[in-house]
Order: sequence, then structure tokens, then C-alpha cells
Amino acid sequence: MIRVLLADDQALIRAGFRVLLDAAGDLRVVGEATDGRQAVDMARRERAGVVLMDIRMPGMDGLEATRRIAADDDLAGVKVVILTTFESDEYVYQAIRAGASGFLVKDTEPADLIQAVRVVARGWSPVAFPTMRSPPASTSARSRPRPTSAAS
Repeated sequence: MIRVLLADDQALIRAGFRVLLDAAGDLRVVGEATDGRQAVDMARRERAGVVLMDIRMPGMDGLEATRRIAADDDLAGVKVVILTTFESDEYVYQAIRAGASGFLVKDTEPADLIQAVRVVARGWSPVAFPTMRSPPASTSARSRPRPTSAAS
């Protein structure tokens, strides 16, 4: 069973995602957060495997919450998929730099959203680049190679 946390400040969006995900036999919504701070706390408390994170929320936004989840060793197994209504290359770049495993626009087909949760939970990173003309220059915080020092 894949444990999913929903993080979005709009109750209607969370309710729709909950109905969709709970209808899939292998997914279970374990919590709903209304801002980034709650998302970080609930990811830890509910032991979520995947967080569907809105990029723009009041208080702590989804990017900062993703950074905190990615930087926390206790949450190393938690994967974040950023969701947004904005098709912006810059948002995609920021999400990947923050440590997100995926990026989807909210008008994604329901079956594609369910499949993205499953794929990310398996450890793959199917980042959807909705409008990008080139891939991001950097990779996620967790997979970024560490710099090596060259001998002089």
C-alpha cells in the first residue's frame, strides 16, 4: 500500500485528489495538509511514502517544504511530486533543485496522476516537463553528485 499525503491550501482540490487516489486499490491517503509546515510535520508523523505538494500555499510554500523534506535524513524515503496550475520552466527548475521527484500540472489526466504516484513510490523520478524546452541544469538535491576537489 502506497501512503500518500496531500498538501494543498484548497479543500476542494484535496477532496478531489482523495477520492481519486483512495479509489485506486494500492493507494491510501494518510493525511491532508493546508500549508508547507503542516506537510513536513505530517510527512514525518504519518510516514507518507509520497507527498503530492502544491507549489503555492500560504505560510511555507511547497518549494520550501520540499527542501525541508529532502534535507531531513528521517524523511529520506519520502518522495515529493509538485503540483501546480502554472506551466513555468522556472517552477520546474526550482522544484527539481528543491528535491522533488516529479512535477505535474493540475490538469493532468487522473490516470496519469495515479501512475505518477506509483512510479515515484518505486523510486523512479518521472518529472513531467510541461513546457520546458531543455532539461534542468541541476538534478534533485538527493541525487546531485557531490563536488570533488581537484589537486592543484
